Amino acid sequence: MTVPVVRTALVPVSEILDLRWEVLRPGLPREAAAFPEDGDPAAFHIASYEGDAPEVLGCGTFFPEPFPGPLSESLSESLPGPASGPQPESAATAYRFRGMASAPAAPGRGHGAAVLRAGAAEAAARGAGLLWCNGRTPARGFYERQGFRVHGEEFVIEGVGPHLVFVREIRPRTRRTGDVAGRP
Repeated sequence: MTVPVVRTALVPVSEILDLRWEVLRPGLPREAAAFPEDGDPAAFHIASYEGDAPEVLGCGTFFPEPFPGPLSESLSESLPGPASGPQPESAATAYRFRGMASAPAAPGRGHGAAVLRAGAAEAAARGAGLLWCNGRTPARGFYERQGFRVHGEEFVIEGVGPHLVFVREIRPRTRRTGDVAGRP
């Protein structure tokens, strides 16, 4: 059996809104899937697809936002120091993501991981050194397999459920001529 190739792309929010609504805000009005950060000019949205099919099977929204609070010593020691670039704790170098979703029809086929890889690459190309999110507690294993660490204690987002803060270092880089942003 041939496994379809997962491809990713930078897309307008309108292309991922239906999947975000279906997976993350079922039973709520469609507007509940629109986030204030969607309008941030520095935000970007990643969609994943299988082969040449047009159906969005994974998505995520990434935007600059300072990391909430101090980093743990073990994580901050692994981040780039002054000699290798700006400190990721600064607002200019931390990117948050939210609205991560994979279609129910495509479980375990790599769409979440592909969206995170593409989002991390694009955030790094924009100068980010840190990637973080408020992720649902049941997704902990997924985020840890992607290299994220838990920061702090579990908390509850009313109407959504229990969450943890996940954080991971990414390497800021300069985009080379010919790079295709958002491709794994």
